[in-house]
Amino acid sequence: TNSEVYAGLKLATLLWLLAFLPSLIMALTCFTRIAVVLSLTRQALGTAQVPPSQVLLGLALFLTFSIMSPIFTQIYNEAAVPYMEDQITNEQALDKAFAPLRTFMLQHTREQDLELFIEVTKTEIPDDVENLGPAVVVPAFLISELNSAFQIGFLIFLPFLILDMIISSVLTSMSMITLPPTVISLPIKLMLFVVIDGWNLIIGNLIKSYTV
Repeated sequence: TNSEVYAGLKLATLLWLLAFLPSLIMALTCFTRIAVVLSLTRQALGTAQVPPSQVLLGLALFLTFSIMSPIFTQIYNEAAVPYMEDQITNEQALDKAFAPLRTFMLQHTREQDLELFIEVTKTEIPDDVENLGPAVVVPAFLISELNSAFQIGFLIFLPFLILDMIISSVLTSMSMITLPPTVISLPIKLMLFVVIDGWNLIIGNLIKSYTV
């Protein structure tokens, strides 16, 4: 019957969304910036694989859910619930689900990145940027997020780089050339990072960069 066919299509759509869920989270949310900044922080500390990548990705995922929870709630109320109750079609549900995500992405996307992908996709410039499609908004948002993440990463790297240079100069002046500077700098960097409550500062400012 038609109802059974429609139910099958609805189930297939939901399974398709679940299959692409990891990619959608990385591309349409703040996950990319958070994951890159946390990874750069680990490199700046020079602790190799500590914390493990799984821990950093898990932390980035839960921070993403915390920041995006109002948007996810809006998507659930305006798209998921009406779709499950057969009040809207597939296309309407996708449009209603993408609308709040597009608004979020545009708030954190640079104009030059939007202009780049408008030119690449040969899209006509709409009267309202809220009418731009995913082919323009999503890649522009990702580039802007990577740019922001690298800017934050540079600011994190800078004090640790200066500390490494100071320790290296001191060891050279003491003729301790054979002693790797990292042997001395690593515990000092860890101590300073703990003293200033580094994780709290970094994560707190990451969250504020989206909520302010």
